[in-house]
Amino acid sequence: MTIHAKTENDGELLWFNGTLATIRVSGQAGADTISVIEHLMPYGSSPPLHIHHNEDEVFHILEGVVRFNVGGKDLYGRAGQTLLAPKGIPHSYRVESAEGARCLTITTGGDFERMVREVSIPAPRAEIPPQEAPTPEVIAMLSEACARNGIDIIGAPLS
Repeated sequence: MTIHAKTENDGELLWFNGTLATIRVSGQAGADTISVIEHLMPYGSSPPLHIHHNEDEVFHILEGVVRFNVGGKDLYGRAGQTLLAPKGIPHSYRVESAEGARCLTITTGGDFERMVREVSIPAPRAEIPPQEAPTPEVIAMLSEACARNGIDIIGAPLS
């Protein structure tokens, strides 16, 4: 038996789509390819509306309030709550709390983690990156990385 223990400061730090993503458990660590990524997100953070074709996405809210849209329905997640975005169902979210939010994203199969790694840069420090509007090149890079990893972007971020 192998035990993978993570402490507060363990994990690979990445700046991903305006957030700080910390790979807490890589899908490469175990046979079931379970990936746990912690996201520190600023107020208003929202990915484009998208569909995962190969893996469910589980969100566990650690801090803050996040509005999810899953299959056209709005749901609010607060600290301590967990939400499932099933594969094949369009979904997005938007951070609604002024202080931002922190959540765990849990997937299996490796698609989401691979995409995050493809479009991220190593974070020089454990904080949210400077916020800037995505350029057309960044949007294209994200769309292409998603497509390579079983994720289709089908709409705009939530407002």
